[in-house]
Amino acid sequence: FEVQTAYNATIGLKSFLKHDPDIVLLDIKLPDRSGIDVLREMKKSNKEAVIIIITSFGGVQSAVMAMREGAYDYIEKPFKFEHMEITINRALEKNRLKNDIKELTQKERGRYSIDTIIAQSKVMQEVVSLTKKVAATDCSTVLLQGESGTGKDLLAKVIHYESARALKPYIEINCTALPETLIESELFGFEKGSFTDAKRTKRGLFEIAHGGTVYVDEIGDVKPATQVKLLRVLEEKKFKHIGGSKDIGVDVRIIAATNRHLEQEVEKENFRQDLYYRLKVLPIYLPPLRERKED
Repeated sequence: FEVQTAYNATIGLKSFLKHDPDIVLLDIKLPDRSGIDVLREMKKSNKEAVIIIITSFGGVQSAVMAMREGAYDYIEKPFKFEHMEITINRALEKNRLKNDIKELTQKERGRYSIDTIIAQSKVMQEVVSLTKKVAATDCSTVLLQGESGTGKDLLAKVIHYESARALKPYIEINCTALPETLIESELFGFEKGSFTDAKRTKRGLFEIAHGGTVYVDEIGDVKPATQVKLLRVLEEKKFKHIGGSKDIGVDVRIIAATNRHLEQEVEKENFRQDLYYRLKVLPIYLPPLRERKED
């Protein structure tokens, strides 16, 4: 590693701004200022900075305060170099993973930007305009309606990658491809021992997508029991694992898609009216290509 050394806070902060280091080893006691103050300034300048605090034996309380301020970890003096090496390598690995995720997200953003939608026709220009507005808001639910093959899955990705949630997970589930029991366990997860094959606790897609987007394709095929649970997620941002008693809070945007006429399904009592209205906060209709031949 190339190492820059600073003997006080003033020189350290100048070096930090000049070199943008992958990792900072920051002593909590410096000749001219507190290490906590320096940590705050570094995090203000670059909130992604990976800072490892070095503190004397008995200074754990200060180290805990530093962790609250955004430090990655702390090392107590006197320390073994093997311990420092492990901590640095772990921090670097975390950095690499974050950079890989950013790079992948940038690629996906390019692949699913608003410009990828072919929209010469007036009707599709209106869809693009509405999609931009939807992506710019953090409204929790979007309902995409249209025949199979009209591009609902593409539009869902565009909404996600054009939104502030783009760096968070995008998870999709197709309700026609899975049996009802599996849809429920995939979405909500389950506790170990909750049914015969539940040999371990499994997180559901809503947990995995926390902060991001869940795309529920063909939501019209979801059975009433799962509809009730989906309604609770939309209303309360909470759910329980199958076989669990603890509420799990999540922050996800749900984009639902269907090729069915949900109003008719509500009339037939195949689909819950309250869930339909909750999903239809921001509806977007995608016309088939025969209705937009300019495209």
